[in-house]
Amino acid sequence: MRFVRPILSTLLAAVLVGTVASTAPAAEVQEHVAMSQALSQTFRNPVNPSADPSLMFYNGKYYVATTRGDRIGIWSSNSLATLLVQPEQVVWRDSDASRNTQMWAPAFRHVGSRWYIYYTASDGVDANHRMYVLESAGDDPLGPYSFKAKIADFGEYAIDGEPITVNGKQYFVWTGPGRGQGGPAQLYIVRMSNPWTSTGGRVAIPADGGCSEVREGPTPLYGKDRIFLTYSSCDTGKPDYQLWMKSLANNADPMVASNWRQHPGPIFSRNDSTGVWGPGHHSFFKSPDGKEDWIAYHGKNTSTYTYSFRTSRAQKISWNADGTPNLGSPLAAGATQTLPSGDPGSANYWINDTQVGTGLNQVEYAGNWSSGSGCGNQCFWSDDHWSNDPTASATIRFTGTRVALLSVIDAGNGIAAISIDGAPEQRVDYYSSIRVGEHLTYVSPTLPSGEHTLKIRVTGDKNPSSSNTVISLDRIEVY
Repeated sequence: MRFVRPILSTLLAAVLVGTVASTAPAAEVQEHVAMSQALSQTFRNPVNPSADPSLMFYNGKYYVATTRGDRIGIWSSNSLATLLVQPEQVVWRDSDASRNTQMWAPAFRHVGSRWYIYYTASDGVDANHRMYVLESAGDDPLGPYSFKAKIADFGEYAIDGEPITVNGKQYFVWTGPGRGQGGPAQLYIVRMSNPWTSTGGRVAIPADGGCSEVREGPTPLYGKDRIFLTYSSCDTGKPDYQLWMKSLANNADPMVASNWRQHPGPIFSRNDSTGVWGPGHHSFFKSPDGKEDWIAYHGKNTSTYTYSFRTSRAQKISWNADGTPNLGSPLAAGATQTLPSGDPGSANYWINDTQVGTGLNQVEYAGNWSSGSGCGNQCFWSDDHWSNDPTASATIRFTGTRVALLSVIDAGNGIAAISIDGAPEQRVDYYSSIRVGEHLTYVSPTLPSGEHTLKIRVTGDKNPSSSNTVISLDRIEVY
């Protein structure tokens, strides 16, 4: 089983409310109903369908910015549980051709009554990547924003920069070319005189990484006695993309490279048993009540070498007795977790493809469908249903305001027709040249609160690249 047993043992009954098979004993159903309140304090990953998350909680809301390529976009939500289905709010596009493409890795910072977003951009040539800063007009993380400055420009490739605070002073850390190497293979630090200006010379911070490709995405985490500089290594396209760490005593000078202690080995890496590969390019955030530390990172549900299919996830971290952070290991995409402390919660819940029946929060299959656990940790609860029968359909009745589908996409998959409450169908292509599990395939529009009917129909159609017309049904997430 691919899920973490301690989490499931306490939450399974709660998340199954309303999804019990029609043959379940009445007493069991009553037990699930009695525990329904726990639904409001759980969530499942992903929390965003993009990569390189900068996630925070501020003034009653979560905000996440990710790599979008041609723009800076932000999603916001009152609860982490509902962040996945919120609309993107584009806060910046640029008409300057020298910096309006390959826009990567935005990072938030709050200084005084202004928000700053640090990001990387280029003219379309990777070697021309430099780092830039946006400034908000007021105290709203959603802006509006205006262009402020280029930062830490030393005349060569530079990405993934963000500020770090040491002894009350501000510095800027980023990734640039390694010694004798091109690309993102070296960490650097420079002093800052204000949120948009670096000053003086830079210092290289040598960093181990278990490979030669990259040292990128440096992000600070503040401990009791030390500052931890965590970073990604080993090429984000690889399944072995992972996090490593250096640290600095609180009273030490960060501009002296030898003051940074290298911690051996990765601190967060692939977890084959849960089906998570390439975890990295992360940020840290506090729970709404400030009592817990959390990590947001991207990972993939495939071990194939690819830059596609990276999605943003979140999970709680802890601290070791020696004061170092313990990031644990990446949880499965569909593992049910308790929300951060102080999160107001949400009534979202899941329906699994095996919850067969004709009632509320069940799946009614028509036509020929197959099912099984051959997809293993690429599927929610290690099982799914699939069909290429053009007369086949699956109908789900649920109570909520939105619904999302997360399913296997593969080289032999076809096109589904999906409708809500009998409205016109939307065609969704389940094809992918790479097999990926629990991929977000469909999100409904916002619906009136109440009961609704979702229908997935196998069309028998496919795009020219596909070898078959199979449709998969796996996790149904209801909001």
